[in-house]
Amino acid sequence: MVVEKKIVIEKKENVKRIINPMNDIFFMKQAILEAEKAVEKNEVPIGAIIVCANRIIARGHNLTESLTDVTAHAEIQAITSASNFLNSKYLSDCILYVTLEPCFMCAGALFWSHISRIVYGCRDEKKGFSSYTPSILHPKTMLTEGILEDECSCLIRDFFKTKRSHNNSEY
Repeated sequence: MVVEKKIVIEKKENVKRIINPMNDIFFMKQAILEAEKAVEKNEVPIGAIIVCANRIIARGHNLTESLTDVTAHAEIQAITSASNFLNSKYLSDCILYVTLEPCFMCAGALFWSHISRIVYGCRDEKKGFSSYTPSILHPKTMLTEGILEDECSCLIRDFFKTKRSHNNSEY
């Protein structure tokens, strides 16, 4: 696993490729739009998209409350949708953009999908996979963190602040 903060150059198979930060920003903004859909459904605002050949092929947002399913995380929704779109369980030429660092469960699913790159907005200090075992990702998976970090963390912070102000003990 390769971890870089706001990477500018990516190494893959001994070839250096300049990463256009505007693409990462554009695609993270799309993940943020998915997170905003979750808020509309009273779900924790986490959004994810999967990109293949610079095209969004899958979108997902948290649906754990709506589906009464603890596995209905944004990443899992996006992985399932991308796999269906590509008719393949492997996403080796794809990039996941997600607003919050994936949890241990989602990181395991991403390992099995062989996704080539994961880009997340903000760290999850309590439940993020890197707090437990950063080596859970596939060895070829590249990791980029901190894209639109303030916007992504603000979504989560504001959501829980609103929940607490309404005395909703569920969160």
